[in-house]
Amino acid sequence: MIQFDQNDSNRMMEAKMSTVTDVPATTGARHGFDSLEEETHLDGLPVHGQLPPWLRGSLLRTGPAKWEVGNRTMSHWFDGLAMLHRFSFGDGGVSYANRFLESRAYRAARDRGEIAYSEFATDPCRSLFARVSAMFSPKLTDNANVNLTKLGERFISMTETPIPVQFDADTLAAAGVAYEPPGQLTTAHPHMDRATKGMLNYAAKLGPRTSYRFFLLRPDSSKPEVIATRGVREPAYMHSFGLTDRWLVLAEFPFVVSPPRLAFSGRPYIENYRWKPELGTRFHLFDRSTRESIGPFETDARFSFHHVNSYEEGDEVVVDISTFSDAGIVEDLYMERLRAGKPVAPGYLERFRISPAAGTVTSERLIEESIDLPRINYGRCNERPYRYAWGVGFGGGWIDRIVKADVVERRSTVWAEEGCFPGEPVFVAAPEAGGEDEGVLLSIVFDGRRGNSFLLVLDARSLDELARAEVPHHIPFGFHGQFARA
Repeated sequence: MIQFDQNDSNRMMEAKMSTVTDVPATTGARHGFDSLEEETHLDGLPVHGQLPPWLRGSLLRTGPAKWEVGNRTMSHWFDGLAMLHRFSFGDGGVSYANRFLESRAYRAARDRGEIAYSEFATDPCRSLFARVSAMFSPKLTDNANVNLTKLGERFISMTETPIPVQFDADTLAAAGVAYEPPGQLTTAHPHMDRATKGMLNYAAKLGPRTSYRFFLLRPDSSKPEVIATRGVREPAYMHSFGLTDRWLVLAEFPFVVSPPRLAFSGRPYIENYRWKPELGTRFHLFDRSTRESIGPFETDARFSFHHVNSYEEGDEVVVDISTFSDAGIVEDLYMERLRAGKPVAPGYLERFRISPAAGTVTSERLIEESIDLPRINYGRCNERPYRYAWGVGFGGGWIDRIVKADVVERRSTVWAEEGCFPGEPVFVAAPEAGGEDEGVLLSIVFDGRRGNSFLLVLDARSLDELARAEVPHHIPFGFHGQFARA
């Protein structure tokens, strides 16, 4: 699966054994990886507690829900067929609906009982002739199971392959390809451009002259504008990026791929990447005004999925990221391991300070509690100094807590309940909020004791529980979502 340079393999595995396998596996979490087949619409869920009267709108989420297709099981957590979920709030009640995202990948699986498109770590069974043909006409998946965003009046579900799917937020019906990014690989974590209200994102354009590309998609357009580029020989796996008032921030971790290998190996996408720690972590800064890039600014090897926030402080660029010591976390998330209850490595909140003038990077861990799937008060704090981040933490080998990080006082607050496994906490600011953390957190929690899920509503300041709404079935562990106000 994931390949590492031979010189580093034994050392990395020894470190992994000492830090991870001594933590017992969380057996109660296993059923969070069971497939969900049913599509439902419920006008009202049982609510325990009291919802804030100002909470009106919908929590929309996408995530993998089905890993079995025909006689095959998909290989990785990231491969499951996407399902949309909507929790709507009003008059103290909560309604719920879920529906498979009717992508081309989903329709092929449903109608033909086969995996027809290459996923993150699962490839269709193809003849040699079909593999050679795929080199010249690749069937890129539109299984948009990672994140979603709102662009103008459009709702868009996204993954790392460049085929985002537009959908109707009321019916959850798919409405076709939203736009075509300028590259073969992209991220599902775009940023908002405050000036245009458009979407900023990154893509890797593979070919004889491979390059990193940043692009802007305006709210009323379906054609992205490339705003900055930089050539690269072996592009790194990058799940997200940072943004400041002046800079686009690209953190290039040493998990890299040779474009010819990606085209000709016949292996699933992620299995072509190689861990090369000798490359270190390299930061590139792209000036949003001049479109010129500077760097790289280098530090020790890390791996990450998620940037938390970035901003400028004097002449320095501050970049906060949830990091892992290596790319072994990708291997940890294969379905065979997860369904066996094997533990995964935790991520930690790390701050990098880049000094363009000195050409240096320093780093420090901000809190001792593990944290990933991070959220901030985005509208107020993105690109700017901030104090609070919320995410999930790892205990017993899997996600079992919600963590609030105070990056100023360097301390954390935790919500946890025995046998419960929360998902990403989405922050919703209270109307006319005074404080940065004045609002609520919304998290889908799998209850391993009862086998179903519930929507948890927490006070974002104290992490005290305000309410929960019970769903009659389990919701498989997913990734990201957004709140759309009424």
